[in-house]
Amino acid sequence: AKLFYLPSAHNDFIFAVVGEESGFLGALLVIALLVSLVLVGLRIAAAAPDRLGTLYALGVSFLFGFQALLNLGVVVGVFPVTGLTLPFISYGGSSLLVSLGGVGLLLGVARRAEA
Repeated sequence: AKLFYLPSAHNDFIFAVVGEESGFLGALLVIALLVSLVLVGLRIAAAAPDRLGTLYALGVSFLFGFQALLNLGVVVGVFPVTGLTLPFISYGGSSLLVSLGGVGLLLGVARRAEA
């Protein structure tokens, strides 16, 4: 990112920038946080009181997981450049808004599971 070799470094290739700036541990931390987000979502889906809550939580969890997996695949060169952002990290207001809405759905399902 410092030498301007990456196109759309702030959007599609933000994981490469994170890896360059913070090294292996920073990249591993980002992956661990994304995996833990998906696992928490799956745990919320398992504890949901009804089928609708289960489907909401599963959908949001798989959305985050698939989006992160596809973005990481683009960064390492496994998939072609798609323009899909890394959840909560890439630049983009609409992507962040949708991701936060998904977390809101997860929290709503989790709150209903506790009651």
